[in-house]
Amino acid sequence: MGYSEITVQARFEDAVSILELQKLAYRGEAAVYDDYSIAPLTQTLQNLRSEFDAKTFLKAVIGDRIVGSVRAYQINRTCYVERLIVHPDFQRRGVGTKLLNRIEELFPAADRFELFTGHRSEDNIRLYSRLGYRIFKQEPVTERLTFVYMEKRSS
Repeated sequence: MGYSEITVQARFEDAVSILELQKLAYRGEAAVYDDYSIAPLTQTLQNLRSEFDAKTFLKAVIGDRIVGSVRAYQINRTCYVERLIVHPDFQRRGVGTKLLNRIEELFPAADRFELFTGHRSEDNIRLYSRLGYRIFKQEPVTERLTFVYMEKRSS
């Protein structure tokens, strides 16, 4: 592959770069659903920064460039995983897998991991299924979008 990637905890100072990457990564999702008002595209920097207090943020870095990120938090024995994002130029290279595996390692007290994606997001569903997540619920959000909730139980 010719590059060295590291996955580390993101810092508050990384919020601007993470938000830019998030908006880039979610443009493709918005196109699939023909809806550019989705929360990842409308999130403000102030709102994202406020999440740093309650959530663990990871970033995948190649050189000095953030190419991926994920965030998570735990309530009781469930870890909620949110916004796994990878720069389009670095997708299908294992970055998302490394981020998700690392976030799971950081929550050893969780016996269940939960995330969601859109019903037409076939690549996401395929990735999560490959990593042991199973669909347990589907919830209509709009006429065009249904959230697919997936979970993984600790062994």
